[in-house]
Amino acid sequence: MKRILTGLVLTPFFFYIVVFAPDAAFLATLAAVGLVCYYEFLGIAAGHLQGLQYDPRRNPAGYLAGLLLLLLPGSEILTVLLFAFLMWIFALRAKNLSHILPFASMAVFGIVYIFGAWKCGLSLRLMNPWWMLFATAINWTGDTFAYYGGRNFGHRKLAPVLSPGKTWAGAAASLAGTLLLGLWFLHWKFPQVTLLQSAVLCLAANLSGQLGDLCESAIKRGAGIKDSGNSLPGHGGWLDRVDSSLFSVPVVYWILHSGWIRP
Repeated sequence: MKRILTGLVLTPFFFYIVVFAPDAAFLATLAAVGLVCYYEFLGIAAGHLQGLQYDPRRNPAGYLAGLLLLLLPGSEILTVLLFAFLMWIFALRAKNLSHILPFASMAVFGIVYIFGAWKCGLSLRLMNPWWMLFATAINWTGDTFAYYGGRNFGHRKLAPVLSPGKTWAGAAASLAGTLLLGLWFLHWKFPQVTLLQSAVLCLAANLSGQLGDLCESAIKRGAGIKDSGNSLPGHGGWLDRVDSSLFSVPVVYWILHSGWIRP
């Protein structure tokens, strides 16, 4: 019930922000979600380093670097490079020298993983807000089909070590639901996209989203935690909610940016 209620609250807000909100409101929301996700990611990263004697989530450098990566045009490589050096220097405070490289690497990876994906989201929305809606909402739809498909028909586990609750039936239901609604949506909003192109987009968005979900589950299991946070009842943390979108948004943007499809 908590999961459903949270979805009912988030869905209309999400729809308005992505499709109709002014650019400044969309950017502010994207930045806020990115900052919260990065906070949760650093908490997971800290769980991989036993005996870490400081809380990496309190270091403001990562949040600033993420915002710069998101907001500054044409500075992606320089931002990531300078931040990598900065995190390496910051990690020198660790009393256990074996923590220096893993922590610096994970902090930089988190910036690319979260804010790099949202950077693609900004470009996707500039193409057309409905593309951004497709790239994100398609996985929320897939998650719903996966939840009920797995709950009613799931017997064979998909990846029991990474995510014990996921089943092959759930994954298949997610893919089928995504194809069904995705093809209808693309035909409605983008009639210039052929049936084959639409099918490729739906498959790419769904499969990348499911992989994103599994990848986030893997790092959580490695840290010995179930959820990235508890701010969203029934869903866990914000990173748990957008993990699939962090993979699907760059993939959809890459396909459209390649020129194979006329957006």
